[in-house]
Amino acid sequence: MKPVILVIDMVKDLVRGELGDERFEEIIPNLERVIDAAKNNGVPIFYCNDAHSEDNPELEVWGEHAMKGTEGAQLIEELEERVEGEEEIVEKTCYGSFDGTELEEKLERSYDGEGADTVIITGIHTHLCDRHTAYGAFYRGYDVVFIRDATTAFTEEQHIKGLQYASENYNAEIMDAEKFIQEITS
Repeated sequence: MKPVILVIDMVKDLVRGELGDERFEEIIPNLERVIDAAKNNGVPIFYCNDAHSEDNPELEVWGEHAMKGTEGAQLIEELEERVEGEEEIVEKTCYGSFDGTELEEKLERSYDGEGADTVIITGIHTHLCDRHTAYGAFYRGYDVVFIRDATTAFTEEQHIKGLQYASENYNAEIMDAEKFIQEITS
């Protein structure tokens, strides 16, 4: 297995801004553990962050948020300090992290050009951005894994439905942070 970690939308506007939620804060410790274990074991990490322009149709649904170049589109502090280079940042303008981004090319370059084969999904909006990213990964031939306790949504119901959808439709494996950490460190 050649996994990569995708950390989705853990930016200031979405975690702590107007669209934030205390449920998003709750996953940070597990997310930090997953990221640190990945870094210590050579697993590439990509931070897939909303970076919207004024004409983005998503703004009609959610209002202005994570505008490209603003403080609100920056990673939360706990994660910003873990970024090792610009290569790890993927700015996205759609729900899915593959749509209109360089993510696929970055995954192909990982592992010294051998490419990743598994996408590990973490971050927020299990039912929305995580789910759309899983779709993109699945249809590009990647195995998909969701870290149950390092992903979440506005409600537990949305979170569970997002996990179920990914499992049923993208053959996604659902695991806890501890199990993932054990797998990559053994």
